[in-house]
Amino acid sequence: MHAVTRTTGPGPTAADVQAAAERIRGQVIATPCLRSRTLSALTGAEIHVKFENFQYTASFKERGALNALLQLDARARRRGVVTVSAGNHGQAVACHARRLGIPATVVMPQHTPFVKVEHTRAHGAEVVLEGEALAQSFAYARRLVAARRLTLVHPFDDADVIAGQGTVALEMLDAFPSIDMLVVPVGGGGLVAGMAIAAKSRNPRLEIVGVQSESYPSMRAALHGRTIAGERNTIAEGIAVKTAGRLTRRIVRRLVDAIEVVGEPELERALTLYLNVEKTVAEGAGAAALAAVLADPDRYRGRRVGLVLSGGNIDPNLLASVIVRDLVRQQRIVSMRMTMPDRPGYLARISQVVADLGANVLQVDHRRLSVSLPARSATLELTFEARSAAHAAEVVAALRQTGLDPEILPP
Repeated sequence: MHAVTRTTGPGPTAADVQAAAERIRGQVIATPCLRSRTLSALTGAEIHVKFENFQYTASFKERGALNALLQLDARARRRGVVTVSAGNHGQAVACHARRLGIPATVVMPQHTPFVKVEHTRAHGAEVVLEGEALAQSFAYARRLVAARRLTLVHPFDDADVIAGQGTVALEMLDAFPSIDMLVVPVGGGGLVAGMAIAAKSRNPRLEIVGVQSESYPSMRAALHGRTIAGERNTIAEGIAVKTAGRLTRRIVRRLVDAIEVVGEPELERALTLYLNVEKTVAEGAGAAALAAVLADPDRYRGRRVGLVLSGGNIDPNLLASVIVRDLVRQQRIVSMRMTMPDRPGYLARISQVVADLGANVLQVDHRRLSVSLPARSATLELTFEARSAAHAAEVVAALRQTGLDPEILPP
């Protein structure tokens, strides 16, 4: 089996990361690393964001994929490559393989978000949807390696891929040498492993914190000799990896200072903050580093923190849902239930109270047939949009002044 993947040995060195930087220079974007005044004020840390969502395929994965592809010999290039991906790595391999004239096959789990499947196909790769999870997709890819003599470009457990991902840290520290902490999303561990190799070679005291979704804490579990079930839903599907890499976990154990986990509310809040503050789109995995700082601000306060916004490939329907859910949490969208007299014009009267205060009615459910109410009463469930939580409270208070008793429904 001819394969790029190497899961034994010590892994790449700092020199390998530097060589990768030279090799891929001019073929991927040297994305901006910018200080965020607003996020710094919000968190109490000096926050620097690395916008890897600005890559052509909208994620850091281009770096490692390209570094691996560029080192294939002529025979391997003719035969082609296969990889396994839930989206971003597949797009990166497809994009650069087409540019280099290398046939590419990308095996993806059957439930991969549609937008990532279509983007991968648009880059010219053969896409195969196989398996409920990545484990089944990997098994199928290995059969393709044997049957078609393809080269497997592993999404994270590969020395060349890891070295390519480490170039993120080089660019961050070139831009801001004073950074004393890097916070990095972790799935299989390729990004954090490569960045740790590069960063620790420049400053051994620099602290590296990896971040995982609490639904898929595979790296943290692996470091403690455990496995995870990893079957819960998460908006951070890009780091929803059940099994951490063998090579990456050895590097992480040696060089990464901590692996933290964050919940779905923190991920959603971070995603919407990037949208509202930085005016940029992050996918759930891409927002994980910021989510960690928001979840434990005392840990980061006063530090010079580099955050990796690792990708921006998010399904538009999911993004819309997260935005609306954030408005609900901020009480800018409020749902309430009340009992009202069943008289002509009363519903219009309630609507007028809301409108007079500048709020906008989004949804009305008017029920007149509930046997639990008096015959001349009705139940009204009303959802409205307000400018702020204080504005919403003003609307509710005005309705109470009319004699109604609105019950605020929980999010």
